[in-house]
Amino acid sequence: MAQFNVNPHRMDPYKDFKFRVKWDGRYVAGVSKVSGLRRRTEVVEHREGGDPSTTRKSPGRTTFDPIVLERGITHDHEFEQWADAVWTLGAAAGAEVSLKDFRKDLVIELHNEAGQLVLAYKVFRAWVSEYQVLPDLDANAGAVAIESITLEIEGWERDRSVQEPTEPSSDLH
Repeated sequence: MAQFNVNPHRMDPYKDFKFRVKWDGRYVAGVSKVSGLRRRTEVVEHREGGDPSTTRKSPGRTTFDPIVLERGITHDHEFEQWADAVWTLGAAAGAEVSLKDFRKDLVIELHNEAGQLVLAYKVFRAWVSEYQVLPDLDANAGAVAIESITLEIEGWERDRSVQEPTEPSSDLH
């Protein structure tokens, strides 16, 4: 069976290095890493009194793992502004959280090597539970300074309107 319906000539799965993140209707600058989307469903074991000495299993509660976004530190303050909506130092008692806008829906897009959108996932009711403004600083290293946010989420789903695009062919013969 073909793994790609529109591009049956394609043999390789999509790479993980071309992606974009969007919230509030715009792309977020500089995101260099996004942790995986993962959900878990608890197993509920049960048994009726007349059953043999084995248990039955059924699904219980489903939880969604947090998502971590990382990017190099610049003068774009999107991460900080969202984190401040959850908690702000010096805010009046009871006003530390911006109840109006501390949750956001976001979209994570995956692109093929040609830059075409191939998959998108909608993430629902995310909020910042952890904000790392500075990494460990090391005068002997030569790395990019990274900031990160950890997002607690209440679910995600694939955007089914995004279909496999027709990939451009190379005219190099």
